[in-house]
Amino acid sequence: MHIQINTDRNIDGNEALATYVRGETEHALSRFSESITRVEIHLSDENSDKKGGKDDLKCVMEARIQGRQPLAVTCQATTLEQAVNGAADKLSRLIESTIGRSANQRGHRADPHTYGLDEPENDEES
Repeated sequence: MHIQINTDRNIDGNEALATYVRGETEHALSRFSESITRVEIHLSDENSDKKGGKDDLKCVMEARIQGRQPLAVTCQATTLEQAVNGAADKLSRLIESTIGRSANQRGHRADPHTYGLDEPENDEES
C-alpha cells in the first residue's frame, strides 16, 4: 500500500507530520492492505487567512482498491490529528462496507440448482 501525502500552502508538510499521518493511515487500513494499492491524503487549512474558526482543518483520503473505483472520504476538525484520525476511521468503515457488500453479493448469486435432475433416484425398495 503506497501512501501519498499532499498539503496546501498553509500547512507545513514536515517529516514529523508525514510520519504521523502514514502511521495512523497504515494502522486504520492494515486489514485491507492487501487490497489497497494506493492511498492519497490531502491536508488543507480552509480558513488560514483568518487564523480562526472552528473545524477549519480538512483531511481528504482517497483509497484505490484493486479492481474497483476509488473511494474517498472527508473529515474537518479543529486539529490535523483529529482530521486525519476521523478520515482514516471513515475510510476504514467505507472500505469494510464496500468489500463486505460485494462479498455478500457474490455469496447470494443465483447459481443454477438442479433440484435432483442430475442425481440418480434413490428409491429404496425393501
